[in-house]
Amino acid sequence: MRQPAQLLEPFRSQDSGTPPLHTRPSARSGSGCWKHSAYEHAPDSRLGNQPLCSRGNHRGHQPKRTRAGWSDPDPRIERGRNGICCCAAHCVVEDKTEARMITRLLSVNVGLPREITWRGQTVRTAICKDPVHGKRMVRRLNIEGDAQGDLVGHGGEHRAVFVYQIDSYRYWQDELHRVDFTFGQFGENFTVEGLPDTEVCIGDQFRVGGALFEVTQPRVTCYRVGIRMDEPRMAALLVAHGRPGFYFRVLREGEVEASEEIVKVRAGPEGMSVAEINRLLYLPGHPRQDLERALRIPALSPGWRSSFQALLKKELSGSAVKGNPGLTSAGVPPPAWPGFRALRVSKTARESDSVFSLELVPTDGRPLAIALPGQFVVVLLRPQRKEPPLLRSYSLSGPPSTERYRLGIKKESHGAATNYLATQVGVGDILEVSAPRGSFVLQPGDRPIVLISAGIGVTPVLAMLHALAAGPSARQVWWLHGARNGNEHPFAEEARRLIRSPPHCRSHVQYSQPRREDEPGVHFDAAGHLKVALLERLGVGQDADFYLCGPRAFLQDFTEGLASWGVARDRVVAEIFGPGKSNAPGQLQASRHSPHPPGRLPGAGPRVSFARSRLQVSWDPALKSLLELAEACSVAVQWSCRTGVCHTCEIALIAGAVRYNPQPLEPAAEGNVLTCCSCPRGDVILDL
Repeated sequence: MRQPAQLLEPFRSQDSGTPPLHTRPSARSGSGCWKHSAYEHAPDSRLGNQPLCSRGNHRGHQPKRTRAGWSDPDPRIERGRNGICCCAAHCVVEDKTEARMITRLLSVNVGLPREITWRGQTVRTAICKDPVHGKRMVRRLNIEGDAQGDLVGHGGEHRAVFVYQIDSYRYWQDELHRVDFTFGQFGENFTVEGLPDTEVCIGDQFRVGGALFEVTQPRVTCYRVGIRMDEPRMAALLVAHGRPGFYFRVLREGEVEASEEIVKVRAGPEGMSVAEINRLLYLPGHPRQDLERALRIPALSPGWRSSFQALLKKELSGSAVKGNPGLTSAGVPPPAWPGFRALRVSKTARESDSVFSLELVPTDGRPLAIALPGQFVVVLLRPQRKEPPLLRSYSLSGPPSTERYRLGIKKESHGAATNYLATQVGVGDILEVSAPRGSFVLQPGDRPIVLISAGIGVTPVLAMLHALAAGPSARQVWWLHGARNGNEHPFAEEARRLIRSPPHCRSHVQYSQPRREDEPGVHFDAAGHLKVALLERLGVGQDADFYLCGPRAFLQDFTEGLASWGVARDRVVAEIFGPGKSNAPGQLQASRHSPHPPGRLPGAGPRVSFARSRLQVSWDPALKSLLELAEACSVAVQWSCRTGVCHTCEIALIAGAVRYNPQPLEPAAEGNVLTCCSCPRGDVILDL
């Protein structure tokens, strides 16, 4: 059996034993069956040596001719009166009384992780799959000989086998003007005839050979499918055109082989197709009734279930907040004002040896927006008139108020901004302040709340404690804080007073280096550092919501420790001061450099400020996106699709405006920006 030469590149398979893809010859070729003119079929061993459809050798299979030209026959009809087609018949059976609807496994494709070079980076990926001969064993997590390169974004029980349709191959050949596709082109394990995304439903079960499968979710596309296809837009195109493909969970392990029939043995509840589920998450419009239907499907994978729960929560709340909480933590109101607002310093106070606070009030008499407990503001400072301004983010630490904001600020020995605020700014001075921002906020609910902080990390969780103390609540509250000693314990007396307000609040404070005058049971509860093991000894439940803030090492220890203890990942929220953590899926050489200007000549475009990274650079029009600029500057940024689909790169736009190319499938939340597909329209300030 030979494979058309034009289908062999760019990822040539060494296996020529798998049926080739079909190409359409000229309508004038005289072939009675244009779909099969490129090769001859082998007999179907299950059906015997009946006359086969090969170069029009039987009478029943003919293409239909219309005024528009030659039409595709019904792709689901296999058997005709005078013969069969082993590809689940791309041929028209004129007498359909004996025809039956069928689907078939055309190719089994596997591949192990490999390292490739992309944009100067080494990427580990298993997106490249090759067809295989004979039977292959399908296990719970993989097909024999297959694996995933990124077990965070791919793989697992609910994503064991990826399925893609030959009909979508034909669609993309036309759409992309390509003739170089081979089986496994889209990274799929099963290339199938039939099973369109518009008809296959989540929860449907299929038998293939000796294995039994269940449909769990559509494909979640990332940038690596764009690498495989040599088409950077591919992640967005798959979603926008409604052809994502889908995943199987393995219900019964067994052997499978190309050419085997795919038999549907059970229909999923609710009858929601893969295409419907895909639209419900990624495209605008998330009807409540559809979200509720989706959540009633037991087979739906945990990741998609969590996304739909977040979307339903937003719908049930009646919130008018824009953005997609199913993709990102965009469930907070838009910023109360764009850019910066002038606020006057009304009070300063020393909170510890290294921490002071500033109280800010409006200059124009207009009330302030009530910040959500845990949010921060960005302050624009101009210590030197001829130098670029400084940008710093500070958490709000006071009670909810329309009259004043309070900032808790830690002195830094070589900090230009904190030294300026501590020595040059006093009562009556004016500061330029952004609206409250951030998604590290206290969430409603009835589960216990555990507020854990160390050092200056006390500021956002102190605002949460204020909110809990201000109103009646039956929720149990735990307050855990770590400091060096009494001299380095900011807001200590204030926190002790607030702890007495909620009826079900318990506290535990640890000093790592207590002084003689620090009394156990009065100023602190124990010496040492806060550890996860302490929570179990105190009687803290694993079913609580955990809010963490403190130094990076502290956050890492607690995040990993809570996961090991059995706390669900979605119950733990952490606030990081300064630049966040990069997420470059699959890349083996993530930058470890501190943020810096790009290693090229300065751009001539607008000024781009990375507020958390304390870096300001000029935009280079040669770049395609703000994401590319951030990467060139080693600024920590998260991303996955790079085409405006997944919203992983969504961050706050503190000031300025952007333009998109391409347009994202669903807009970012108001006041946010998708860095992967946007460029600045003028000076911008990003929360990076």
